[in-house]
Amino acid sequence: MINNQKVGAVIVAAGSGERMGGVDKMLAPLGGRTVLAWVVGVFQECPAIDEIAVVLGEHNIEAGQRLLAGFSKVIAVCRGGERRQDSVLAGINHLGGCRWLVIHDGARPLLTADLITDGLAAAAESGAAACAVPVTDTIKLAGDDDYVRETLSRKRLWAVQTPQVFRSDIITVAYRQAQAEFTDDASLVEKAGYRVKLYKGSYGNIKITTPAHLALAGVLLGERGG
Repeated sequence: MINNQKVGAVIVAAGSGERMGGVDKMLAPLGGRTVLAWVVGVFQECPAIDEIAVVLGEHNIEAGQRLLAGFSKVIAVCRGGERRQDSVLAGINHLGGCRWLVIHDGARPLLTADLITDGLAAAAESGAAACAVPVTDTIKLAGDDDYVRETLSRKRLWAVQTPQVFRSDIITVAYRQAQAEFTDDASLVEKAGYRVKLYKGSYGNIKITTPAHLALAGVLLGERGG
């Protein structure tokens, strides 16, 4: 485990949420709180986290600043960039002197403190770790014509989630080298030549992208007594 080393968290919530039917998913109600408040609350209560930067879009940054004013570990609520990696970098730039950085999607409100601390423990081995779950569906590789080319073995396939945890020097170098667009930070770090350790996530750690996901999150939250 990582001891006596400063840990910062970047919560990335700057997406437009085009598939939410006009609902701002970060400010959407979920179990008596907003989605964003659930996410930040987990990091606030996690003893391993020292400070938090929250990255929001132009459309909801003012509401987010008001909402998060009572969270003592939130040191910055800043605007995101055009790409996801631009938004993450904006958050990182507000975290000073952190040896470790935990990056999490704001659209995953059902994470737990254990997923954060497990990620820090896994990252201590290699400097980079990503939360993931084994794939349960059968995965087929298709060509441009939509005909199946290959059925892939599930034994080594993982669906990657967040949190993702990195030593600050590793993620900084990866961002300096990045040119193409990446969908997650682990991919960016892999491209820079670093090894990323996968650690066991949770099938309940869903990402809210549609109203149906929001409804499911409410059910799952209720089942665990949230």
